[in-house]
Amino acid sequence: MAAPMMPDVRAPFAGLGGQTPETLFGALPTPCYILDETILRKNGEILAGVAQRTGCKILLAQKAFSNYDLYPVLEPYLAGTEASGLYEARLGAEEMPGKEVHVFCAAYRADEWDALLRYADHIVFNSPRQLQKFGPAAKAAGKSVGLRINPELSTQEGHAIYDPCAPGSRLGTTRAQWDEAVRVAPELPALLDGLHFHTLCEQDSDALESTLQVVGERFSDLLPQMRWLNFGGGHHITRADYDIPRLERCIRMAQEAWGVQVYLEPGEACALNAGYFATRVLDVLQNGETKIGVLDASAACHMPDVLEMPYRPPLYGAADAGEKAYTFRLGGPTCLAGDIIGDYSFDAPLQEGDLLLFGDMAIYTTCKNNTFNGMPLPAIYTRGENGVLRCLKQFGYADFKGRLGS
Repeated sequence: MAAPMMPDVRAPFAGLGGQTPETLFGALPTPCYILDETILRKNGEILAGVAQRTGCKILLAQKAFSNYDLYPVLEPYLAGTEASGLYEARLGAEEMPGKEVHVFCAAYRADEWDALLRYADHIVFNSPRQLQKFGPAAKAAGKSVGLRINPELSTQEGHAIYDPCAPGSRLGTTRAQWDEAVRVAPELPALLDGLHFHTLCEQDSDALESTLQVVGERFSDLLPQMRWLNFGGGHHITRADYDIPRLERCIRMAQEAWGVQVYLEPGEACALNAGYFATRVLDVLQNGETKIGVLDASAACHMPDVLEMPYRPPLYGAADAGEKAYTFRLGGPTCLAGDIIGDYSFDAPLQEGDLLLFGDMAIYTTCKNNTFNGMPLPAIYTRGENGVLRCLKQFGYADFKGRLGS
């Protein structure tokens, strides 16, 4: 078997408590997701500590984690939810009742607007045009209105297409765009209650500190007029080496300098390392020098961030290619040639039937997966704080067929 004798103590697998995947999850049908309630609660406690010490408010970005059956685990530690549109806003309102519901969308639809007003209490616009079009109605409905700004400071490297501050980005309003809009429509500033920026991705608070400085410089006249400032997401707050004291200094600086209520809306930080994805090897083959393991899991269908971001999920007991004795390329069973999870190395050769466990699989998985090629959706299990496994949801042929027609 490929599983090592020694436990994998890396953070994505710390919740296993030193037990092997086969011992814990060997009886489960694969592929399947396992959501760990203990880790979710630990993440919530860390986030709540930041909020309690600083007075900021922290929201769950549902685009990363929207398994609402587990919202009761996180709800005590959060001020509410953040949504990217009508359905997420409704989910947050229904599943965290009484909490705040914030929504940001690059462009809102007129035919959804009345419904959105029923669920959201903070509405953030992406452009001055959208603010002008929908802002007055939002204000009349008693909603708190914000504008997403683009500070034009890139803190990410190597993947400009994913960088909201890259030249030509569609996300957020630059200072030049705002000035031109106000020249034509001077009533716009009076519509605003807050500003929002989202520029980070899995980053530490040094990137936030740099961004906040530029935000303060470019929007210095607007900030003192605002009631709130939303730092967006991408803050890896619950990562073990994240600099929380620096984050808290940034929060206090904004509060003191501009008199605003600070919001953060992390997605990953809420569910970081709080999930696993179990899969088994269906076949082992070799093409030239490349050893290949074909799994019953698909990158394209079950962990799409592997192909979209790109993202390399941690794998229990495995290392990067060449680090251990046997390197295999892991791929899915679909017809897509690019359905490749990555190259990993193992202490022993993979064999048909081996159980593999990917870590950090609570985020951007169950909320993004699909049924390309007619691939079944994996079942979702929870691992309770007492260690008991419970089947949360199973899927079948009807889930595949039902989304394609009558």
